[in-house]
Amino acid sequence: MPLSLHAAYIPSALQMLGTAHHLIDKAEGWAAEKNLSEGEMIGARIIEDMLPFTYQVKCVAEHTQGSIEGVRTGVYSPDLNPPPADFAGLRAKIDGAIAFLKGVDEAEMESFIGQPMRFEFKDRGMDFTADQFLLSFSQPNFYFHAATAYDILRMQGVSVGKMDFMGRVRIKT
Repeated sequence: MPLSLHAAYIPSALQMLGTAHHLIDKAEGWAAEKNLSEGEMIGARIIEDMLPFTYQVKCVAEHTQGSIEGVRTGVYSPDLNPPPADFAGLRAKIDGAIAFLKGVDEAEMESFIGQPMRFEFKDRGMDFTADQFLLSFSQPNFYFHAATAYDILRMQGVSVGKMDFMGRVRIKT
C-alpha cells in the first residue's frame, strides 16, 4: 500500500511540535536554574544575523499548522507578526498547532494532492502542488527551525541531547 500524504506529513509534524514543546520546557528550566531572565533565554541566538529561539519555535508551528492552513486556501505567506515574548506564549503557540494538526484527517490530506499551491513572501513567489509544497518546502522548514531551536539551547549550555530533538519516535506496537 502506498504511503498517504497524511502519513508522510502529519506524524512527523506532530513529532517536531512535541520536540519544540519539550525544548521550551528545557529552556525554561535552564533559565530558572541559571537565574537567567525569560527574555534572555528566548532571545538567545546562534549568531547575530540569525533569528532567536522564540522565532525558531514560532516557525515550527508556522511551518506545520500554518502550512496546512495555506494549503487549504492555496496560498501560504509566512506570518510576520512578532513571536511570543514568553515561555507561556510559546507553549500556547505549539499547543494550538498540535491540536490543529490532530484535527486534520487523512481524507482531507489526500484531497490536497495535485492541488495548486503558491508560496508568497514579500515580492517573491513559488508555485507548487500542495503535496510538493508540504513535503519539499514545509517539512524541511519545520525540521530546520526545530534543529535551530535545539542548537541555540546547546550553545547556551542547556543539557539536551539527540533524544531531546527526536522526541516521541513511532515504534512498532
